Amino acid sequence: MDSPSAAPDVLDRSEADEIPPSDRAGHRLAIEAAPQIHAGFLSRHRTRLPLMLASFVTRVLDGLAIILAGWVLIHWQMDAQIAGHAREAFRMAVFGAAFFIVLGEISGAYQHDAILSRRRCWSPLMSAATATTLFLLAFDLATGPAAGDHRRAILVGCGLGAGAVVCARLALLSVLAHLRRAGIFNKRTAIFGTGKQAVDLARYVMSHDMLAVSLVGFFDDRAQLRAAQEALPLAHLGGMPELMRSIRAGLIDKVIIAMPWAAESRLQSIMEALGTTPVEIRLAPEWAAYAWGGRPMILLGGLPVLTLLETPLSGWKLFVKAVEDRVLSLIAVILLSPVLLAAAIAIKLDSPGPVLFRQMREGYNCQPFPILKFRTMYADRCHKGGDMVQTTRCDPRVTRVGAFLRRTSIDELPQLFNVLSGAMSLVGPRPHAASTRAGGKLFAEIRASYATRHNVKPGLTGWAQVCGWRGETTSEEMLIQRLQHDLYYVEHCSLLFDLYILARTVVIVLFQRSAY
Repeated sequence: MDSPSAAPDVLDRSEADEIPPSDRAGHRLAIEAAPQIHAGFLSRHRTRLPLMLASFVTRVLDGLAIILAGWVLIHWQMDAQIAGHAREAFRMAVFGAAFFIVLGEISGAYQHDAILSRRRCWSPLMSAATATTLFLLAFDLATGPAAGDHRRAILVGCGLGAGAVVCARLALLSVLAHLRRAGIFNKRTAIFGTGKQAVDLARYVMSHDMLAVSLVGFFDDRAQLRAAQEALPLAHLGGMPELMRSIRAGLIDKVIIAMPWAAESRLQSIMEALGTTPVEIRLAPEWAAYAWGGRPMILLGGLPVLTLLETPLSGWKLFVKAVEDRVLSLIAVILLSPVLLAAAIAIKLDSPGPVLFRQMREGYNCQPFPILKFRTMYADRCHKGGDMVQTTRCDPRVTRVGAFLRRTSIDELPQLFNVLSGAMSLVGPRPHAASTRAGGKLFAEIRASYATRHNVKPGLTGWAQVCGWRGETTSEEMLIQRLQHDLYYVEHCSLLFDLYILARTVVIVLFQRSAY
């Protein structure tokens, strides 16, 4: 904060000379009424750009980067097949760029936090790039010539395009970070109110540096609150008259009213006064919004409603998940059909009884469904009493073939048909029987949040399993660790996360033998 004594020297002579004499008196009154406003906020002529412009430029650069990659592929003649069809290849690059931008819009690659943050931009970009590559391959497979070189050219082009987008985004992130630090995108914002609600709002804004907001200070015309100014994180700059003069002098772009919504008459009078000015007027949320600060606001008709909890998978994400499950599980069934057949024959030869073992497990929304597994135990020793008994190491109920199937996780492969039927997903929390216990207690009795893991479909593999929490659950602590990993997946499930878990699962199955 600048000291009050520095306020008269904030404007240099060249800027002050640009202010017309008729406006200079009002401008000086505003400065005197707000002596602690940072010098950078006082210039009416300072260049400011809307964040929407940065988002638009990002879209254009992404598209140009992909088209440029296609042009490079064509003119370097990296592939003879595509070099003879340059026009068609260039059209494919333009089409791919447009499709990538549309998918980027859906995945959130052009939201303000994604274009300004290195940490948040890569996940939606990778999702859009992966989906674009798969779409172009499928489109070419359906309409193009049946040539392997043609498919290879598309893969090379998509790889070049992804690399070009990454390079363009890295350069743009550096430029935008510099502009953001310079306050180019920031709106000079005043808070009207000095109560707890106003203080909470100021502290929230000051703790989130990604917001395009520069707080000027507090305004409030209630004299009884001015004795508590020392507790304010920013200076108290006056009441409504001083706020109006600052707005007229061009020092403020936005006003946020922070006071209880129940004070309807006072809010109305403030709105009537500020409604005559050309600045943005916003009404700050009440305390509940801070408790649920990460939740989105939607419109129910014309009424704003705060979303407290949302379905983990809905809309586009639900569609992508369904396609992922059906396509990958169908491919797995086809590729693994010799393994499935050999396992079925081995089970039949080893011990009498059915090949498949069916048991009711809890699935999506806590609804029971029959899970399929290869039978690994003697048919007459699968159950003890009415409760589910977990398999232990060297369990006498397990057959010789069953021990091998469990050790290699082949016994779980029939669940691919559960995935194809829609009862399960390839990736998700592993389904448990409702009667399963840990430490003598039912799973659902150990943690009240246990049922939350059923907000997505159960999976053939899961985040808990690839992190080492698989096999027998003998204690409450083991169940809690599993549950924490399951809930993490429920909150962060995505296509890329699923592919990562599937890749780790393959490695674990091939090189580890901890299952029994």
